[in-house]
Amino acid sequence: MSEHSYDVVVIGAGPVGENAAGYAVDAGLSAALVEAELLGGECSYWACIPSKALLRTPQAVADARRLPGVTAEFDVQQVLDRRTSFTSGWDDSGQVAWAEGAGAAVLRGRGRLAGEKRVVVTADDGTETVVTANRAVVVATGSVPVVPPVEGLDTVEYWGSREATSATEVSARLGVLGGGVVGCEMALAHARLGARVTLLHHGDRVLPSAEPQASERVADGLREAGVDLRLSTGVDRVSRSGDATLLHLGEETVEVDRLLVATGRRPATDGLDLASVGVTTGRRGEIVVDESGLAAGDWLYAVGDVNGRAPLTHQGKYQARIAAHAIAARAAGRALQDGAWGEDAATADHRAVTQVVFTDPEVAWVGLTTAAARRAGRDVRVVDIDIAVAGSSLTADGWSGRVVAVVDPEREVLLGATFVGPGVAELLHAATVAVVGEVPLARLWHAVPAFPTISEVWLRVLESYRA
Repeated sequence: MSEHSYDVVVIGAGPVGENAAGYAVDAGLSAALVEAELLGGECSYWACIPSKALLRTPQAVADARRLPGVTAEFDVQQVLDRRTSFTSGWDDSGQVAWAEGAGAAVLRGRGRLAGEKRVVVTADDGTETVVTANRAVVVATGSVPVVPPVEGLDTVEYWGSREATSATEVSARLGVLGGGVVGCEMALAHARLGARVTLLHHGDRVLPSAEPQASERVADGLREAGVDLRLSTGVDRVSRSGDATLLHLGEETVEVDRLLVATGRRPATDGLDLASVGVTTGRRGEIVVDESGLAAGDWLYAVGDVNGRAPLTHQGKYQARIAAHAIAARAAGRALQDGAWGEDAATADHRAVTQVVFTDPEVAWVGLTTAAARRAGRDVRVVDIDIAVAGSSLTADGWSGRVVAVVDPEREVLLGATFVGPGVAELLHAATVAVVGEVPLARLWHAVPAFPTISEVWLRVLESYRA
């Protein structure tokens, strides 16, 4: 058994872990990345990147067709090939070269805790390496799919998000369980690539954490794309008949060639041996952390999906920056800047989480939704209007969108904003700056939107609030 030591040992080398190691090295600390699969993690190979690659070309064609005089088509195989190019053919040698070039050591194998500041790395061949962290261990193991308790599901082959984004051919009939982000995006992608898609969701609306107006428009968009959307519908059981999978819905049976189970994810803490360092997880299985990402003692941190705070790649990378800065500060004996919006506090996880759903229409939001604000006991005013400005009319015939702005009327600052419409993801960062900066609405009057752009909707929001 060999032994090594580094200032910082990061378990999990997805984008979040890579960020933690990279910022630690930038701060003058030595760092090692421990990874059992591909460096770059879920986001690079099976989630954010390949899913958006599958969606992008069909979306560009759909957008083009909304302009008069344009005829456009796409080649399905070229879409699949472009997706594969973004994953480098599921080869992580480029990511390894980046990590080593950035000064981080790469240790292949599955990491588990073995006492304070000690990690055991078990390689595929069973060889074990003990790694000691002089300063900190950072857990960045992400999340894993949740499998619903559906009778017969364990007797059939089914897809998770990995199989849906890495498919090398399009199934004729695809069933999707779950109307969250993955379910909606993959239903749209595969429908546009030629599959006949049936999406089953037990709730009464897709994207249940979004504003209801957004959910309704996404549902309409899925139906327009040819998805057979079944809301308030559960699966009683699943069975196999020849090459087909049968979904039993009461008296009805739906036959599909492939079944995608997209019913959520949970923090990936299995096999970490957290008990060896006295750490227990929260009610959702998450590692509970403070604002700097610290989970236990002065040395164990958890960032990204595994801590359950804001399970999104960009929020995890944000947490990793904060944790690496805090590790470096504590190593140097410096006081943390952990007040509101301080460098060592993940305040955005509470106030300004951003998210985009790349459906058609897109949904983009930051901060609090109306329901979340009211659950928190906030007294709010809501501006809920159509996005109908010169810029949207010029973008496409029949362009339709909506904005919901949640305002604190006492301070007259924006607490949250949701946009739904074609291409609205690019509107989001302006709203994020307004929420994070707590920019008074009176000052936003002087942020003049250019004409003719869709951003003119900001002026309509302010006018509606004052009306």
